[in-house]
Amino acid sequence: MNKTVPDVESDPPQSMSLARFIGPQGAQLISLFDCIEEVQVWIKDRQGRYRWVNRAFLMYYAADASFLDAGLKQIVGKTDYDLCPAYLADQYRSDDERVLTGHGIVDRVELVGQRDGRATWNVTNKIPLRAAKGRVVGTAGLTRRLKERDPAVAPGIKFGPVLDYLRDHFRESISNSQLARLAGLSVRAFERKFQASLHAPPQQYLRKLRLHTASQALLFTEQSIVEVALSCGFADQSHFTREFHRHYGRTPRDYRERYAHPTAALTNTILS
Repeated sequence: MNKTVPDVESDPPQSMSLARFIGPQGAQLISLFDCIEEVQVWIKDRQGRYRWVNRAFLMYYAADASFLDAGLKQIVGKTDYDLCPAYLADQYRSDDERVLTGHGIVDRVELVGQRDGRATWNVTNKIPLRAAKGRVVGTAGLTRRLKERDPAVAPGIKFGPVLDYLRDHFRESISNSQLARLAGLSVRAFERKFQASLHAPPQQYLRKLRLHTASQALLFTEQSIVEVALSCGFADQSHFTREFHRHYGRTPRDYRERYAHPTAALTNTILS
């Protein structure tokens, strides 16, 4: 899964050309990714600065036509902190730091935040970029929307209804037997295939969905912490705080104070 690039210094300067960074053949091949719709592809250096993105990536972040007309100049040299809310940028940087140690991320199904505050299920892959002598000099990745009956997620299994059910009923108590019926499998087979495909047991994945939704509510609504806890399926505020701190490394209150924009808490649509 590792991409070998020409031997460059471990921390290449931002001024280095793309061809020097990934090699002339790589610089030619990446133009093919502009032909793929709805798949965002990117290359970053060790500092997390974007060195190249495809057209789908540009379209996703484009505020208007002038952004697209300017092309890569609007992105190259920027980091996720320039393009995303801090809470998302922290998540992406954490991923990048793992990949920079040489560990790729393969077909991970995850919730990805959208510009309007909502989230969608995506399939994400990331790899380290290595110089000829083996040094990791950057990362490359792609992400795309998860579609029903997606073979990359669960070959032969209709996971679309399962993911839809989790999204629509995460506030409720959901058993593995309910989800297994939706997938048309026995409980044991469902648990095994779910774990293999989504890299987490069903109940852990449900907890992650609840926590993600709760994190959005903390940032984009004026609900109290106890209201967020109950509306996202947690038994009480204490239970919510323990789980939230375990996952994010911060209490819900600290998370809201660090990341919420002063004018962000104007809508409750995130939980509608």
